[in-house]
Amino acid sequence: AGLNPALLEMVNIREQCSWVHKGDHEGATLKALDLIRGAVARTRESVPLEARRMGVVPEVLVIGGGVAGITSSLRLAEYGLKVHLVEKRPSIGGHMIQYPKVFPTLDCSQCILTPKMASVSQSRNIDLITYAEVSEVTGVPGDFHVKVRLKPRGVDPEKCIGCGACSRVCPVEAPSEHDMGLGTRKAAYIPFPQSVPSVYTIDFDACTRCGKCASVCPRGAIDLDDPGGEVDLNVGAIILATGFELYDIGSLAQYGYGRYPNVITSLEMERILDVNGPTQSRLIVPETGREVKSIAYVLCAGSRDTEVGKPYCSRVCCLYALKQAQLLRDRGVDVWIHYIDIRAPGRRYEEFYRTTQEKGAMFVKGKVTEIVPEGERVLVRGEDMMINRMVENAVDLVVLCPPLVTAEDTLKLAEMLRVPVDEDQFVLERHPKLDPVATKRDGVFAAGVVVGPKDIQTTTAEAEGAAMKVGNFLSSERLIEPNKAFLVDPALCDGCSECLEVCPESAITLAEGKPVINEVLCTGCGACIPACPRGALDQQGLTDAQLKAQIRGVLESSEAEIKILAFVEREVAYTAVDLAGLARLSYPSSIRIIPLPSLSRLKLDHLLHAFAYGADGVMLLEAPEHEGPYGAAHVISEERADDYRWELEDYDVDSVRLWFSRVYVPDWRKLERVFRTFHNMIEDEGPLDDETRESLRERVG
Repeated sequence: AGLNPALLEMVNIREQCSWVHKGDHEGATLKALDLIRGAVARTRESVPLEARRMGVVPEVLVIGGGVAGITSSLRLAEYGLKVHLVEKRPSIGGHMIQYPKVFPTLDCSQCILTPKMASVSQSRNIDLITYAEVSEVTGVPGDFHVKVRLKPRGVDPEKCIGCGACSRVCPVEAPSEHDMGLGTRKAAYIPFPQSVPSVYTIDFDACTRCGKCASVCPRGAIDLDDPGGEVDLNVGAIILATGFELYDIGSLAQYGYGRYPNVITSLEMERILDVNGPTQSRLIVPETGREVKSIAYVLCAGSRDTEVGKPYCSRVCCLYALKQAQLLRDRGVDVWIHYIDIRAPGRRYEEFYRTTQEKGAMFVKGKVTEIVPEGERVLVRGEDMMINRMVENAVDLVVLCPPLVTAEDTLKLAEMLRVPVDEDQFVLERHPKLDPVATKRDGVFAAGVVVGPKDIQTTTAEAEGAAMKVGNFLSSERLIEPNKAFLVDPALCDGCSECLEVCPESAITLAEGKPVINEVLCTGCGACIPACPRGALDQQGLTDAQLKAQIRGVLESSEAEIKILAFVEREVAYTAVDLAGLARLSYPSSIRIIPLPSLSRLKLDHLLHAFAYGADGVMLLEAPEHEGPYGAAHVISEERADDYRWELEDYDVDSVRLWFSRVYVPDWRKLERVFRTFHNMIEDEGPLDDETRESLRERVG
């Protein structure tokens, strides 16, 4: 119709008035008039605002070269986007390349992954950067600037032809990371035969700089003084796919890991089972060479424990233990699996569990309490809940199944990207059900175990989803809404930086002692505005003048006996209020609702304004913490409400007249009781006395 959206105000008469006050026609009519007066008053203070379009950089940074990073990169490359795949190790492949077989089909892991790895190196749209780490990320969603630190490799990737001459003459042996330290490799090495890229690396921590490798290299690719380097990237979106590490099980003394040679981890067992592993698949104790004829698996070694280790389930431990048990039973090895619960909730997983039982693996339900040496074997002591007694069993080898944890590097990256993590240190999704591959920050996505423990099937599905989300994100210009904070009067600002500290999006910086608000990062929550002690900040589309005009319009001319003003968060809490209206729940007509993006926008001055011009009570109905588009700001609201409650006492307004609640959408039925309870409390208190109102009017003007 040609009307600027900023000049339009809609009044909710149906769900929040006529449908909820059917038995109170007079009260409903008075309330409708008040709400309309408030909207008209606010509109008088409104000005036209225009959204701004911002171009996006059609390139993507994928951090992590495991199966998740590989899958996302290949899919994005198919979309025609330029992809920069950064991996901290010399080769891509991640943990999956270390497994000989994968459950439940027992496919050869390397057979299905190496073709994808080769496709990465062959794709014209993928810039593969290995042996490198992201060191800095600046910019905004759609236009990130990234610095990538290239570790000193000692070999020029452009010149190296992968002939292996350097490795053959290298006199230094070092532990092999690919073999989990169970085997060795040279200081001049390639991690495994199928490495991508097929480029050798000098391990400068082990290298003696004897120069033999440089003397035999046919291409002159060796540089023993390689200082490393740095690459600058400009990308529109980022995918975190940094995978996992195993929990340091050596910190739990009862398992004896690191002290007894025949106690190993499940990932070490994967390498032993691999024909290309440190033992060429011979079943021996790696350190002693003793043949293994019996093995005990300890599931949940450090998992599902609220006292020590990690409280969560890693979701894959039961299944890879079942896989290894099947491979071992096929070779005649006796296998005992000590478990708390066998969890196999996936397609073909229950059948996989039954197959393991049919092959003769023994299952012992209960926790292992102690592992101690007994000659050349180890004694496993624990409970057997099926027979309700303690048991012990001597075996040749114990395999511990520790929890999957977030890598330390990932936590640094999350902090760098301003992406929050949960209590278990995994990256927090925007919504675990509805938006599981988007993070809380626009333009940053995540896939795989970086978001939480999961199997390969789920990881690849998430990686495909993350690629699709990135494709959508970069498919068109970004629309920057105009409802942002802004500096009203630079002369008022004293550079105290209070606004910087409170901004949940880190959208504010100081330049020459004054705040600069990044309109791309700013979500318009308004949390910074009450934090300013000088009143130098305001918000477009929700200025103090607009908000005060609406408050005054709703209350000042009202003929209702009791007037309660309810400030309601407009995404989650407002939806719950609307659902209560759709269900025709009845509550007192004294309630008048003003929606806000987040209640962190409210100043004490707004509450004083409400009481000065007719409110007898004020309700603050906020969304749950971290829910909705302004989730981080919702945390601040409750803290401020507590402060405001006691500050009101200084103005002779009883703190009981201010109510704060968090409202969940499923709780919409409870709103009827909440509204009635507060109405009855205010009714018992009676209207605010005229003397206090007059005093407040002199204060607020």
